[in-house]
Amino acid sequence: MPELPEVETVVQRLREHVPGLRITAVEARRCAAAGLAQRAVGRSIEDIVRRGKHILMHLSGGWTLHVHLRMTGHLFVVPDSRQASSSSRVVIALDGGSGIVYEDPRAFGRLEMRRTAVLHGELDALLGDEPLAPEFTADRFLALARCVRQPVKLFLMDQRRLAGLGNIYAAEALFAARIDPRRATGRLAAPRLRRLHEEIVRVLHDAVESARIAYGLPGGFSEGEAFTCQVYGRDGQPCFACGKSIRRLRQAGRSTYFCPSCQR
Repeated sequence: MPELPEVETVVQRLREHVPGLRITAVEARRCAAAGLAQRAVGRSIEDIVRRGKHILMHLSGGWTLHVHLRMTGHLFVVPDSRQASSSSRVVIALDGGSGIVYEDPRAFGRLEMRRTAVLHGELDALLGDEPLAPEFTADRFLALARCVRQPVKLFLMDQRRLAGLGNIYAAEALFAARIDPRRATGRLAAPRLRRLHEEIVRVLHDAVESARIAYGLPGGFSEGEAFTCQVYGRDGQPCFACGKSIRRLRQAGRSTYFCPSCQR
């Protein structure tokens, strides 16, 4: 599944090419996108933003094209909308002939037109702070963590508190901060939480840069391709820092990878 850095990369690439352009046609080839063409054609793309792992394409007239890539979705720009492959689920033609293509081999993704104000209200009720936003300061992070009894790994992945931080990067940030994922969040001292905040932001920025490098062609990037995981997926392998074996445990049905020697 595309994680926050990959979704952020998709948004950045779209933002480089399509804001200000008008949608001239929508072809839903292999996707149930009721009302998409009727509501989108003729509207201009005003901005494209990310909220958690949600892609929000704000259109003129108070409408937003809401996209969630889920497991296998891709969203990218082509210079000629006629170049879209026959496997594309939706092709959005733009002024000048370019186009936005939505591909989703397993059809798990979500693509819909929503009223902007209503959609933002719904997402704000479901999602917490954006870890890449300027407002996500160390003080804000400490306030979120105060009195939380959850294990810190589960706290980081609670979308109601931090929007979009997934399994890979939560594990990597905890390793970088040398914190055991089983520790109760509210029992961590303020200096350790500040260090964790610093590592969350650093790891995500590194992963976004990695994704931008790997995303060389439309749909042609691999999740975390150039991002070297220190613990994630390395069960039984030696820790790069101490040489002891990386361990895997189950937390809330998900695998957590950590170094029991480095992380306390």
